[in-house]
Amino acid sequence: MDLKEKLVSSFLAFENHVDLDGYVHDVRTDAIKVFEEKGFPSKKEEDWKYTSLNSILKEDYSVFPKQENALEYKDIKKYFIHDIDTYKIIFIDGKYSSHLSQTTHDGIDVCLMSSALNKPKYQLIIENYFNKAATKDSLSSLNTAFSSEGAYIHIPKNKIVRKPIQILHFSTGNESATMLQPRNLVVVEENSHVQILERHQSLTSNPVLTNSVTEIFANKRAIVDYYKIQNDNENASLIDNTFIKQKRESLASVHTFTFGGKLTRNNLSFFQEGERIDSTLKGITIIGNKQHVDHNTLVHHIEPNCESHQDYKGIFADSSTGVFNGKVLVDKEAQKTNAFQANNNILLSDKASINTKPQLEIFADDVKCSHGCTIGQLDESAMFYMRSRGIPEKEAKALLMYAFSNNVIKSVKIPELKQRITNIIANKLGVNIGFDL
Repeated sequence: MDLKEKLVSSFLAFENHVDLDGYVHDVRTDAIKVFEEKGFPSKKEEDWKYTSLNSILKEDYSVFPKQENALEYKDIKKYFIHDIDTYKIIFIDGKYSSHLSQTTHDGIDVCLMSSALNKPKYQLIIENYFNKAATKDSLSSLNTAFSSEGAYIHIPKNKIVRKPIQILHFSTGNESATMLQPRNLVVVEENSHVQILERHQSLTSNPVLTNSVTEIFANKRAIVDYYKIQNDNENASLIDNTFIKQKRESLASVHTFTFGGKLTRNNLSFFQEGERIDSTLKGITIIGNKQHVDHNTLVHHIEPNCESHQDYKGIFADSSTGVFNGKVLVDKEAQKTNAFQANNNILLSDKASINTKPQLEIFADDVKCSHGCTIGQLDESAMFYMRSRGIPEKEAKALLMYAFSNNVIKSVKIPELKQRITNIIANKLGVNIGFDL
């Protein structure tokens, strides 16, 4: 039995276990039909032309981990941004860890998806927002069919969340191979502001496949800053599907920092449903060995007078592979759109490769849109200048690569996170950069 058959045959048992009726039951039932019809994506599909899932789908994954390993805070402290006070929603092998988490219902809801799906007081939000941003592609539908646990964040009107929210998923290796499908729902109401950090971390050498879906709704004049830290080990693979719907005058930004994992696919889609919206998508990828990272982005400009800014940097060593497929879609009504898209890459090895395809589809006639990509190596003249000033070759390369990615780093709005990213980059480059930000 292959993985698709295993998942489809497990659906009925899953539905009986969670025992939900009504709206969510109908959504799940429709979703499993979509997945059964489409199956896992292949390289025959244009959006997956450069990324094959064959190497990760051959494992015999446990679909429902049987138990949770007990973890102590000291064992996982290094994966937190622990320099500042934050809300924390922690999951271990797909199960909520109450003793490691810090949630709240004091004016805002920072809690569990399972609670929101099961309790009547959340029913209105669930019916209005759950599965209303996610597209009906096969992997998002698969997650929808099995969605039961993850983070539920609801920020009412006129609230500034005073401390960031961390969502962390740990896998411990209880099973020989594990598949996890977390589902996050973030609803930020009018005039509210929230900062969220998300991380998936394997603590085992056993194969782990995570198929995650996050839906974010930024209502009128809301501000959402979302940060993804992807620095997993090379037996873990992540398919991250994030969908963001924005209303009038809202600001939403997603920063994606990808440094680890066997295969990482980031599907990031923004839908602008109002005027004077600003969307920001930025990312840094630094990988080596045989790692594979694929960024697939979409910004759909639906209304006039909006902006979007995409800036992705990639540094690829050894036999690693990068993919960037970014699309900006401007509807006929979306006049006065200002859209910028850039993908710049450095190859440090003759065996490293990058497939990049920035795209513009414009149906309006009064817009300012630009896109472009570069692929190259380190600047030899800059290297010579730094070497002539007594800087060793390794440190000179590191400084040039850090400078290359710095315009993404400097837009991070949490100083402690900015420092953490700087430290991870220094570690990836094998040097001590030697300065603070």
